[in-house]
Amino acid sequence: MSTIKNKVVWITGASSGIGEAMVRAFAVEGAKLIISSRRIEELQRVKKEINLPDSDILILPLDLSDTSKIDELAKEVISKFGRIDILINNGGMSQRSLTAETPLEIDRKIMEINFFGTIALTKSVLPFMIKQNSGHIIAMSSIAGKFGFYFRSAYAASKHALHGFFESLRMEVQHNNIKVLIVCPGKIKTNISINAITGNGGKHNKMDESQEKGLSAQECARQILSGIKNNKEELFIGGKELRAIWVKRFFPNLFTRLIRKQKPE
Repeated sequence: MSTIKNKVVWITGASSGIGEAMVRAFAVEGAKLIISSRRIEELQRVKKEINLPDSDILILPLDLSDTSKIDELAKEVISKFGRIDILINNGGMSQRSLTAETPLEIDRKIMEINFFGTIALTKSVLPFMIKQNSGHIIAMSSIAGKFGFYFRSAYAASKHALHGFFESLRMEVQHNNIKVLIVCPGKIKTNISINAITGNGGKHNKMDESQEKGLSAQECARQILSGIKNNKEELFIGGKELRAIWVKRFFPNLFTRLIRKQKPE
């Protein structure tokens, strides 16, 4: 089991939900942190609450829909800490809209943030990890990366794409001592459904019932931390909804019948 103490850890989507919970979990472990999201005020709040010295934490505002300055941000991290040990690609957005009612520009926006933003950041960090001959890259997918569901067409597509990219990357960098973990959360109690984008580009502004009853973000972060320490390659986190992954794999016809009976939300 690897140790986290003094590791340099960059977490995106760090201002709330699973990202914020991971910031707190890694701070307890003694990591040096880079925390990123669009909301600077919330990042400042998180920094204040975990109370790390300025030498051990760096706030780097980041909008994953604009990758033009990502290489500069990676260089800023290296300038401060000298290395990047763990990159946690947690930033992203969900969707709540029917395919037929979702304009193509919304599909593109979801893919730009969830897929292209994630791989752009990964590619900016990768040369430094290759040079130091070590690193750990975490991609936050979803059970929607394993199967589609109502109102999630573009979101599911973006998560499926992450699996193809990071499974390929894992094979390519294993000889550089770089590990890749794909995390697939199920129902976690965060604001992801509230902040999900709709077909008109606005927020869903509603907590899904199943989300409200989901696993806590803190427990999700604990399991991710454990998965990193134990060098897992794929990690499923959640409750009974995770059974659908195995049903689809081994009993696809049964899965089709069952999933169509689920309540769309």
